[in-house]
Amino acid sequence: MKLVIASHNQGKVREIAELLAPWQVQVISAGELGLPEPEETGSTFVDNAELKARASALASNLPSLADDSGLVVDALGGDPGIYSARWAGPTKDFAIAMDKVLSGLGPQTNRSARFICALSLAWPDGQIQTFEGKVEGTIAPAPLGAHGFGYDPIFIPHGGTLTFGQMNPDEKHAISHRADAFRQLVHAGKVTGLWSST
Repeated sequence: MKLVIASHNQGKVREIAELLAPWQVQVISAGELGLPEPEETGSTFVDNAELKARASALASNLPSLADDSGLVVDALGGDPGIYSARWAGPTKDFAIAMDKVLSGLGPQTNRSARFICALSLAWPDGQIQTFEGKVEGTIAPAPLGAHGFGYDPIFIPHGGTLTFGQMNPDEKHAISHRADAFRQLVHAGKVTGLWSST
């Protein structure tokens, strides 16, 4: 089965490809196919994931998996939320985005946050399935670690002492928001016969 990962974000593409590794799925990214990035006009993670998955499936005539995810910080009123990537600016510099989060919190004692991920699997005929995962945690005082991507260096999952940026990929994949959504997708896929485990 060939599957398009409807993203131009190489961090997301790499992480989703790693999650798909145990299954017999040939992965290709929207960037590799030269597909345009649709404007994210939705008001929720689910809206934007479905928008991207449908656009990719129609343009490629292949099943497409889209991810829309971000960091939700309670003391910032839910920001950056669906604008998580946009906080990094046109150069996608997440050091800038993390600094905005940390500056916005300042000495705030409430540092609760969560990562949310919506995964949408769309087919060229219009069928679509969407799964939403999340992981609760807190914002670290400063970025720590060089693993992962995006806001990973400032997010400490509940029950842990390391940021996602300090964890190796296997540790993060076991508990992340993307892994949560992906487990739901795989379970549904097995039920409907979409996936075959090696």
